[in-house]
This record gives sequence, C-alpha cells and structure tokens, in this order.
Amino acid sequence: MYKQKSKTKNRHPSTRSYATNSQSNSKVKVAIKRLSPTWQACLPLACLIVLGWGYVAVAQTTAAGPTTAELKVALDTLWVAIAAFLVFFMNAGFCMLETGFCRQKNAVNVLSKNLIVFALSSIAFWVLGFGLMFGDGNDFIGLNGFLLGGADNSPATGEAYKGVFGAISWAGVPLAAKFLFQLVFAGTAATIVSGAVAERIKFVDFLIFSLLLVGILYPITGHWIWGTGWLADRGFWDFAGCTVVHSVGGWAALMGAAFLGPRLGRYQDRQVVAMPGHNMSIATLGCLILWLGWFGFNPGSVMAADPSAISHIAVTTNMSGAAGGIAATITAWFYLGKPDLSMIINGILAGLVGITASCAYVGIPASLVIGLIAGVLVVFSVTFFDKLGIDDPVGATSVHLVCGIWGTLAVGLWAVGPGVYSWYGDALGPAKGLFAGGGFGQFGVQLLGVVSVGGFTVLLSSIFWLALKATLGIRVSKEEELEGLDIGEHGMEAYSGFLKEGDATGFSGEESSIGRY
Repeated sequence: MYKQKSKTKNRHPSTRSYATNSQSNSKVKVAIKRLSPTWQACLPLACLIVLGWGYVAVAQTTAAGPTTAELKVALDTLWVAIAAFLVFFMNAGFCMLETGFCRQKNAVNVLSKNLIVFALSSIAFWVLGFGLMFGDGNDFIGLNGFLLGGADNSPATGEAYKGVFGAISWAGVPLAAKFLFQLVFAGTAATIVSGAVAERIKFVDFLIFSLLLVGILYPITGHWIWGTGWLADRGFWDFAGCTVVHSVGGWAALMGAAFLGPRLGRYQDRQVVAMPGHNMSIATLGCLILWLGWFGFNPGSVMAADPSAISHIAVTTNMSGAAGGIAATITAWFYLGKPDLSMIINGILAGLVGITASCAYVGIPASLVIGLIAGVLVVFSVTFFDKLGIDDPVGATSVHLVCGIWGTLAVGLWAVGPGVYSWYGDALGPAKGLFAGGGFGQFGVQLLGVVSVGGFTVLLSSIFWLALKATLGIRVSKEEELEGLDIGEHGMEAYSGFLKEGDATGFSGEESSIGRY
C-alpha cells in the first residue's frame, strides 16, 4: 500500500495534467450531449461570432476624436438648445399667471389663447418672420431667408460665414439652433398681448393679430436692432430684448386694450371696481416658472457656452428680479395699504424685464438699483393705467411696456463700457453709461430706439386692430362677456360644477348649500 501511494505521488506532472484534462473533456462532452439539438447547433455559430469580433477589433484603426472647434460648436449648441427650452417653458408660466389673474368664467379662453399662440408663432416666424428679422436686406427690413431657405454654412462665423443670414452669423451654432432660440422669443412677444386683452376679445381676432404681430410687426423692428439695421448702426444696444421683445409686445397690448375698452363693470360711478383673479395659487406658480425661464432668456442670449458671461448674466438677472419683488411689496404696502400679492408677482416680473437689456453690460450693484426702480414703477403704473381707463387684467402693459422702456434706458445709465468684462470686446457692447462716466451719448441713442420702435409699433398695431374691428369686430357681445368666454367661445368650463360669476358684480345660479348656512 505504501509503495502504491508513493507511485501516485511521484507521477510526472504532465501525466497528472493529461488525466485532469481528460476528465474535464469528458465532462464537457457529457454536458454538450445533454443540450437540445438546437442549442448544440448554436455553439459553432457562437464561436464564429467571437472569432469575427476579435478579428475586427485587431484589424480596425483607431478613429480620430473631435477637434477643439467641433467640441465648442457642440457645447454652444447644447447650451442654446437648453436655453431655448427654458424660454419655451415660459409659455406655461404666462398661461398660469394670466389664468390665475382672470376670473374663472374665462379660464378656458385664457388657457386656449396661451396654448395656441406658440403654435401660430412657430408657423408665422418660420414662413416670414425669421427672414424679415435676420435675412440680408437693408437697414429697415430683411429680404432673404424666408422658410429658412437660402445659402447658409452655419456654424461658420465672421468672414468664414457664407449665407443670407449675415446678421446672426456671429453665433457659432447651426442655423436650426439659431431659429429655435429666436422663435421662442417671438412667441413671448405675442403672449404678452394675451393678458392685456383678456376676458373680452374674440378668440379668432386674437389669433389673426398674433399671426400679424409675429410674422410682420415684431421682426421688422427686431431687424432694426438685432438684424444689424439702422438702430444697431447708431449704437443702440438691447442684449436680450427689453425693446425688441417686451416693449413691442407691450405697445401692441396697450393699443389692443385701448381699442377693446374696459370689461363690463370695471368702472362704476367714475370709480375703479376691483375684479380679482380667481386663483392666486396658479398665478404665483406662473411667476415662479417665468423666473426660472428668465435664466434661459437672458443668459441664453450669449448663444455660446461662455461660463463667465452666463454666470454673470444669471446673477444680475436674479438680483434685479429679487429687488423688484421687494420694492413692489414695500411700495404697495405704503401706497395701497396692504402687501398685495399681485403687486409682488408683477414686481418680480418688472425687475426681470428691467434688467433684460443691460444684464451683460452692468455690475451687480447696478442690477439691484435697476430692479428696485422697476418694482416701484410697476405699482404706480398699474394704478395710472386704471385711471386712464385702460383695463389690463394682468398688468401686462405695466410690466412689459413701462419696465421694458425703463430697462432700455438703464443701459445708457449704468453700462460699464468695453474693457471691463471679457465678453464685451472692443465693439460688442454699449459705450459707458452716464453713471459710469460716459455722459449722455449712450442714453440718447437708447432713447431714440425707444421712441422709434414705440412709434412704429403703435402705428402698425393700431392699423391691425382697427382693420379687425372694422371687419370681424374684436369684442364679444355683452351677453357673452357676462356669461363668460368659456361657454360663449369654447362651449366648455374650466371648473364644471362650481359656482361662477354671471354678471358684472355678483354670482349667478342657486346658492350652494354651504352658502346658506
């Protein structure tokens, strides 16, 4: 027994390995035989696939990675797209804000207008507006690029650009990204009008006016400023649209409200009768959505992933909005006796509008002052328009027109001038403002822009409104207005089963059981 064990122990290693392999092979064969015929047929195929992959991995050459220039275009495009999505989401903010500020019997109408207006704007701006605004032409109007047609080699910039959109060739992103970003701005201008004419305008007239505004009026004045037109040649600067977007929408809204006249019951015995909104919760939500969207509106206007510029603009934007809300709260508290929530909301929006033109050109302390003044202005502006008999249910003219004008002029007061910020360059921004030691030169140019754009917008929008009034009639009937536009215009209610207003001063229908006791 001892000898037998010794022989086994002293067996040659190769002999032991052979025995082990034989046993393993036997086990593998047994395992394969236990497989179904289908699985047995798959084994050779799997081996061929593995061998093929191995050959390809060895044979292929390493692909070259993207260049620095390609990475920059990709990052810039990503940022522009994200900013455009944020601005698009502002439509939800306007929708909630305006609906909450209006009475419940008109909620469906307000929601419908805010929803359809961007769809209409998309078509109008693609067919006509973008070409009029950014297409090559003359100092007053673009004459190329309709339907996004014509030569274009974006994202090439500067002298390397060859195409019909020279006015926006400074942005190193594809043409589709440029169009998308500018489209959401155009849609914002049309949405501003919706709130000022709410609760008494015919739905079809609003749709037609929106098409005319986005397709013709907005891009013509926009060409003067952002399309390297005559105002741009004179040194007018509006970074993200105090005049281009907000004032144009505000002027159009003001004329619409004036031609429509006030809502029934708004003025009684020469006194302004309050018509409070039906849902301040969603109005507040709308304000917060708009505040968020402004971080795409202003920083996105850089149209490049410049970390210094984006972060600075985001801070000045936020500080101005915050200062506007605080200033409006305090002003309303002293002037009206109570810290009115609607004034707080409009104060925040006023500060955000007020900084839009100068957010890239001023420092943080100046942004606070701009927002504070805007917050005070909006409170007095709302009561001023009420005394004039201009009925604006949401305060759109006060927020967008008055504070848009203020923000445009603020550029001429606080712009720091070239050489301070890296994104300014030698000729990429306004001259020094009055309070930065630059005198009245820049302020005078800004004032010229306010007056010229305002005059043209008032003229053309008045023609549009009067033409609609003479042909279709722009206001619903008295009965329809009293009943509510939800039923008259859309045949449905936002809050079916709830008690609703039925006349200018009270409620219709039977008293609820809760109201009796």
